[in-house]
Amino acid sequence: MKFTDKAIAALKPKAERYEVWEGNGFGCRISRRGVKSWIWLYRFQGKPRRMTFGSYPTMGLATARVRLAEVQETLTKGQDPGATLVVARQADRAAETVAELASDYLEKHARAHKRSAAEDERILAKDIVPAWGRRKAKEIRRRDVIALLDRIVERGAPIQANRTLAVVRKMFNWAISRDLVESNPCHLVGAPGKETRRDRVLSAAEIARLWHGLDEAGMSEEVRLALRLQLVTGQRRGEVVGAEWSEIDRENGIWTIPREKSKNGMSHRVPLSPLALELLDSIEAKAEGSRWLFPSPRGDKPMTGRALNHALGRSLGQLGLGNITPHDLRRTAASHMTSMGISRLTVAKILNHAEAGVTAVYDRHSYDQAKQVALAAWGSRLSEILTGNAKSNIVALHHA
Repeated sequence: MKFTDKAIAALKPKAERYEVWEGNGFGCRISRRGVKSWIWLYRFQGKPRRMTFGSYPTMGLATARVRLAEVQETLTKGQDPGATLVVARQADRAAETVAELASDYLEKHARAHKRSAAEDERILAKDIVPAWGRRKAKEIRRRDVIALLDRIVERGAPIQANRTLAVVRKMFNWAISRDLVESNPCHLVGAPGKETRRDRVLSAAEIARLWHGLDEAGMSEEVRLALRLQLVTGQRRGEVVGAEWSEIDRENGIWTIPREKSKNGMSHRVPLSPLALELLDSIEAKAEGSRWLFPSPRGDKPMTGRALNHALGRSLGQLGLGNITPHDLRRTAASHMTSMGISRLTVAKILNHAEAGVTAVYDRHSYDQAKQVALAAWGSRLSEILTGNAKSNIVALHHA
C-alpha cells in the first residue's frame, strides 16, 4: 500500500488490532479504538526488531518519513535504534520539570549566592511554577516566555514582568551550566516594561515631614525604625533589615556588614553616628532579644525588604510626599552629604559602591575615619532638620 495522508486518515478500526505496510518494514498499526501508530520492522545483529516512533495525526506522514530516515541512519551506524529510543524516552521521563528546576535553582544557587533569593522565590512561586510547573524545563520555548510576560503586563505590572524575565533568564542560565537544558528560552527576549531611572531626593522640609509623619503612618514601629536607620546610615534596604546584633559594635560605634550580605561581596564597616546609636536603643527595645535587629513575625528570620516598600507605599497618601521608596532614602542621604561638602569618594565609600582592582580589597578600611566624620556630620545635619534648627547646607569637612 502506498501511504498518503488521505489513505492513512481513511483507515478505520476493526474488531482486532491490525497493521498495514508500505514496504521496507515501514507500517501503521491501528488499534481497536482507532489509535494509529507508526511502526518499523528491522533486524539488528541478525535478530528481528520492532519499534514504534510516533502516532498519527500528532506525527504526520511527512514527519514520520523523516523520523524513519533518522532511525535507519542510526542502524547503518551499527546502533540499535529501538534501544536508542528507549534510552531517549527514559531520559525524557527523568528530565526535570520547571517546578523541580525552580526548587533546585533556589536550593543550590540562589539561597547560597544571591542576596535577592527571597525575591527570586516569590517570583517563581507567583508566576512561574503555577504556569509551567508540570512541564519539562527543556520544553519551554521563547514563545512561552513572551506569553507569560504579556500576561503580567496585561494585569498592570510591566516592571514586575521585567523582574520575572530576569529571574527566569538566570534560572535557565544556571540550568545550562548544570547540563539540565541545552538552551535558554529567554534568549533575545527584551524587557517588556520601560524602566525609568529614579533620581528622587528629599529636600530638608520633606525629610522632616517624612520623619515625623512616620509616627502617624499605618505601619509597625519596626518598619518606622528601619526606614529611619536607612536614612541615617545611607545603607541598602536589604542590609538594614537583614542586620544582626552580632554585627553591631556599640562600644566603638561600628556596624560591620559581612561580605555575604554585601552587594559587592566585600565586608563593609559603617560608622554609627550618635543619632544612629540612639535609634539602635529603640530598635533593641522592640527586638525583644532576637538576634535580628528587625525580626520577622514569622519564624527565626529577618523582616524582608519588601515589607518596607509595601508599608511605605501604603502610607504615601498620608505622608503627602508623592512617590518615594526606601531606596530614595539612601539616595537622599548621599545627595545631602555631597551638598554639605563631603567628597564624592567618601560618600562612595559610605555607600559601599563596587570598586575594581586589588587596591580596593586592601584599601577598604582606610577611609573609616573619613566615613566616621562624614556620617557624624550627616547625623548632626539630620538632627537640625528634625528640630527645625537647620542653618546651612554646607559643613566644613576638610579632613573628610
